[in-house]
Amino acid sequence: QVQLVESGGGLVQAGDSLRLSCAASGRTGRPYAMGWFHQAPGKEREFVAGISWSGHSTYYADFVKGRFTISRDTAKNTVYLQMNSLKPEDTAVYYCAAFAGSMPEVRPSEYDHWGRGTRVTVSS
Repeated sequence: QVQLVESGGGLVQAGDSLRLSCAASGRTGRPYAMGWFHQAPGKEREFVAGISWSGHSTYYADFVKGRFTISRDTAKNTVYLQMNSLKPEDTAVYYCAAFAGSMPEVRPSEYDHWGRGTRVTVSS
């Protein structure tokens, strides 16, 4: 019963920044860790970043460490992904997902709810 809606994607140049948002609605009273994933055409959905239910623990894929920051505002039921120093290889559809647990999980199959995705295109 949790609905997730991503926003903030767009077309940018290499080196630019984007801030993605994921707004949650519905039954959000349970503890949910949140994750951001991306998927390029012909490739598997891949973990990008995760944040614990408490918001104080974060985890990042190696290829985004030092560039991306995940955060959440529990009062607004919103999770963010600040993406800096974007590279062409970051081009993908980005999805937020909710996991019924306290800590984020890197496996997409473990997540219970998914947003529709927002497209990020980074030109060189």
